[in-house]
Amino acid sequence: MKKNIAVIGGGDSSEYVVSIKSSANILSNIDTNKYKPWLIRMRFDEWVVLDGEEIIAVVEKGDFSFQLNGVKIKPEYAFIMIHGTPGEDGVLQGYFDMLKIPYSASSVYASALTFHKFYCDNFLRSFNIRMAKSAYFQKGDVLYPEKLVSELGLPLFIKPSGGGSSFGVTKVRALEEVVPAAELAYKESGDCLVEEFIEGMELAVGVCELNGEIVPFLPTEVIPKGDFFDFDSKYEIGGATEITPARLTDEKIKECQELSVKLYKLIDCHGIVRVDFIMKNNEFYFLEINTVPGMTATSFIPQQLNAMGLNLKDIVSQLIESDLKFS
Repeated sequence: MKKNIAVIGGGDSSEYVVSIKSSANILSNIDTNKYKPWLIRMRFDEWVVLDGEEIIAVVEKGDFSFQLNGVKIKPEYAFIMIHGTPGEDGVLQGYFDMLKIPYSASSVYASALTFHKFYCDNFLRSFNIRMAKSAYFQKGDVLYPEKLVSELGLPLFIKPSGGGSSFGVTKVRALEEVVPAAELAYKESGDCLVEEFIEGMELAVGVCELNGEIVPFLPTEVIPKGDFFDFDSKYEIGGATEITPARLTDEKIKECQELSVKLYKLIDCHGIVRVDFIMKNNEFYFLEINTVPGMTATSFIPQQLNAMGLNLKDIVSQLIESDLKFS
């Protein structure tokens, strides 16, 4: 009998629209010869099962089951495709841990750590991971623009400490832009990170544990059409030029992949993640780890798999099979 697989999209953050596209793409890459996939959309208190755009059932939150034609269905596996809260910050992972339902994403601890950029940065600094200098503020703190600029220079970036898809991120070029940029970041998160600007090649590297082996994908070089890799650059057609594999020597590609695997291990990630870097003066500067990276048809991970001659459907199947085997 086929296992019931829940593919979960939606979420409570600004990344909702991206998550809907990612979950639809993963749904289309579930091997229906092996599994019975169900698309579940979560948005605040509404958890529903969809057939296309039609709601066909409501999820019972007590045990993550639903009724369909008088039959109770309880998924045996959850493929989490919610970017942002509650799918990328550990909240949903804790829920599934209590229900003993295996899932595709990193653990509660790894998810919570990577979701909060300031905490993640400081954890990795203890392992001498190279990254931009930064300052951290919580909503209500007083920012001193002159002090920040003297320490970090201009331009600088102000971003939510929790969040993704470049929502609430501002490239600041003048003192008077600091406070408005922080206020914008606070709309996405209760705190913000102020970072020095590092100019260089932007890179994204997928990593996944498959059959007990941590496998790095080919890095993608990102060249935004705009001033930086903002939301429009990421998701609008023609918003950025993305080159896979990146225009690096074989030696630098290997170095980038090895660093990505090191970070994956340090944080104890699981499933498919994406690690972002800036390469300046031939050295890699860590930007962030996405534990639920975009999986739309044009996202980095599918591009990287295609460049490696791999198939997303096969990777998804391997991940599910492995997790069910050891659950």
